Amino acid sequence: MSRWKPLPAELHPHVHQLIVRLRRLKDRGELSTRQLGVKTGYSARSWQRYLNGRSLPPREAVEAMARIGGDDPAQLLALHETAAEHWARGGPVTTDAGESAPESGGLEGTAVTPLHVPTEQQPYGRYLRAAVMAGAVALVLSVSAVLLLAVRLADARAELADRAGTAPATPATVSETLIPVSYTCRLERHDGRWYAGHTNTTDIILAYTHVGREVAEAQCLLRRAGFPPGDIDGIFGPQTQRAVERIQKRDGLVVDGVIGPHTWKSLRAAASE
Repeated sequence: MSRWKPLPAELHPHVHQLIVRLRRLKDRGELSTRQLGVKTGYSARSWQRYLNGRSLPPREAVEAMARIGGDDPAQLLALHETAAEHWARGGPVTTDAGESAPESGGLEGTAVTPLHVPTEQQPYGRYLRAAVMAGAVALVLSVSAVLLLAVRLADARAELADRAGTAPATPATVSETLIPVSYTCRLERHDGRWYAGHTNTTDIILAYTHVGREVAEAQCLLRRAGFPPGDIDGIFGPQTQRAVERIQKRDGLVVDGVIGPHTWKSLRAAASE
């Protein structure tokens, strides 16, 4: 069992309950934060912040954890919604380094009042703090999304460069302005297996937020098998994930929305008739 650090004392009970549930799901699956990153698309560093009460996990991360841990997504998402409301009103007091600040000795969830601020001004301070925190969270999420796409782009371009011995002439996933690339499906059948012209892989692991030609290959095969993944853009988004889960369910595989060797086998061998 994992040996967890105590959660910040100033966390609201609903936030505390959400994080404890997420910790139990992680322990149940015997997953490291690195493995969580691969399965959910959120980095290991992000999961360390979520599970230690320093950041509130996004709705998508909670939903992914419920799916991986076999928990009821509806119940866990309802708890997340309640926790998010209390977090916005006044989450844990943190230092500049992002760690939880020492306990103030006040009631749980009560904002720390600077000594020079009169008591009657506390309500206004709480509203201002909530507004600033909401804006900061929105900014962080936006920047994180852009950085994630940029990192995936760099990784995909580097991989193509290693294979070809030179830098690729066109972006591997999205353009420099983050405009999605449209891939063409060139379906052919060889030795009883289907290929779409982007990769011959049968074992690479693909999950939510992954991007590149391998994702485009899987999207083409999903569409051919009768499970539309949305645009063939090489981006493993929600529609692609749902299509993967549908073909996994049809073929009696583990329904986790992650493409591995068994799902690749289904994609390449699925009948189109």
